[in-house]
Amino acid sequence: MLNRSSTVAAAALACALTTIMLMAIGSVRAADGGKYPTNWKGQWTRVVHREVEVQGAFDQTKPWGLGQDAPLTPEYRKVLADSMADQATGGLGNYPTSRCLPSGMPRIMTFGTQEYVITPETTYILLSGSDHLRRIFTDGRDWPKNPQPTYGGYSIGRWIDADGDGRYGVLESETRYFKGPRAFDASGLPLAFDNQSVFKERFFIDKTNPDIIHDLTTVIDHALTRPWTSDRQYRRVSEQVVQWPETWCQEGNQNVLIGKENYLLRTDGLLMPAKKNQAPPDLRYFRQRQQ
Repeated sequence: MLNRSSTVAAAALACALTTIMLMAIGSVRAADGGKYPTNWKGQWTRVVHREVEVQGAFDQTKPWGLGQDAPLTPEYRKVLADSMADQATGGLGNYPTSRCLPSGMPRIMTFGTQEYVITPETTYILLSGSDHLRRIFTDGRDWPKNPQPTYGGYSIGRWIDADGDGRYGVLESETRYFKGPRAFDASGLPLAFDNQSVFKERFFIDKTNPDIIHDLTTVIDHALTRPWTSDRQYRRVSEQVVQWPETWCQEGNQNVLIGKENYLLRTDGLLMPAKKNQAPPDLRYFRQRQQ
């Protein structure tokens, strides 16, 4: 039978071993955590090319819509043409975000400000627009068996030590499993209606300017005849941020979709047509005013 001193000694040894193990685990985590970049901090916003900027576009160096010269299939070239023709007469075209639906990928990365929060398991991209958050899982997981499609999709990534300096500098990500409708830009430049898009991204800091981050994005989509790649760039506004902006599509949006028709809401609270000779909405369930 163990005496009291033996029991105390055994407990002390167990406690010491536990402490050593926790310290070892903490040291491993600290060493691994030291490999992740620390120069992605701050507030970032897209680089704007004023000579072509009309509305935010997938390729920042080219005008939106037709000017993007997207490699569309004939079917989806017609979708774009029809969208722009409808917009020319006051319609919304193929631009669901104008109805305050989430932008989804890739437009989710076009407007507003960004913040990158890096952990070993997940890299978070915090967005100031209506689409508030992206998660890129870097914990080695596989694709889920029964994913629920979302506008932003499901992202799996991995960190790479591209320079061989012992620190991670590049984040590679792939995003799948979307819901729609979505469009590249406000002209209605379409993504395929089957929502089978795949986005491959490569994030890294510019080698000559530490205040520029690249998001080299390749889109694989059935609306395109080939993969389409754009070097999307963002500049650091500030490393120490006092306050982050907040934007909501619902604030100030005058579009009111009733059935398949869009109307405009006036400042006095009354509806008005968005197109010439547009019929009023069906009011069969409302009591009609007596003339």
